[in-house]
Amino acid sequence: MVIRLDTLTKAFFALTLLASACGGDRPEIPLATVGADRLLFERGTESMQEGDWRTAREYFLQVRDNYPLSPLQAVSRLGMGDTLEAEGTIESYIQAMAEYRDFLARYPTHDRVDYAQYKLGMVYYQQMRSPERDQSETHNAIVEFELFTQRYPTSQYIDEAQEHLREARDRLSESNFVVGHFYHRRKWYPGAIDRLEMILDEDPNYSETDAVYFYLADSLRHTAGRAAEALPMFRRILEEFPDSEFMKDATERIAGLEQAAATDDP
Repeated sequence: MVIRLDTLTKAFFALTLLASACGGDRPEIPLATVGADRLLFERGTESMQEGDWRTAREYFLQVRDNYPLSPLQAVSRLGMGDTLEAEGTIESYIQAMAEYRDFLARYPTHDRVDYAQYKLGMVYYQQMRSPERDQSETHNAIVEFELFTQRYPTSQYIDEAQEHLREARDRLSESNFVVGHFYHRRKWYPGAIDRLEMILDEDPNYSETDAVYFYLADSLRHTAGRAAEALPMFRRILEEFPDSEFMKDATERIAGLEQAAATDDP
């Protein structure tokens, strides 16, 4: 009995300190109070809605660590992940990922497991860098969103996940395009061809495919033995992208290639 009283006393003072840190207007909620887990969770939810991430996290932490049998323990882990993601720092993103992964590992059949997987992708998505920089986070976002779409095709988050997945793929393809376009400007056509063909192979639905076709075709027409491959690619711009900014230049390139071909015919 002495041990139990000591434990409850410590828990009471821990909640007292927590209430003090969170603001004097918040009533104390001793851990032994009936329904304390729900009261703590509700306070955490309220604090999160107010944008007070640290206070919310303290409430969720109490539920997570002190109520192993509570049905709210699992969602409190998600709450902690959400507050960490919302802080938006490198450190908090790392901790948020740990919370979401821990949820996925502990509760694989929970009815919010799709949310945890979606948010895991979002943490990487929010860290994606500009096309000129390292794309490790973009790669990771694609992996997590692809996993989400495969596992949870009927989830309420599927539309958002697919939209973000398309954006992540576009970012990665744009990164390759930046390099390919740079090589084209420098007239190092083999390098341009490699990068631009990579986009067509890995991401045929890239939103700027007309630009890829144009610079790839233009690189091919400057490459010995591959000029013939350029003509059908320029034509695809006219056929598939009638509103493309490359229509005029593609038309001129086609005319030039056709004239050259006619001249070469015996």
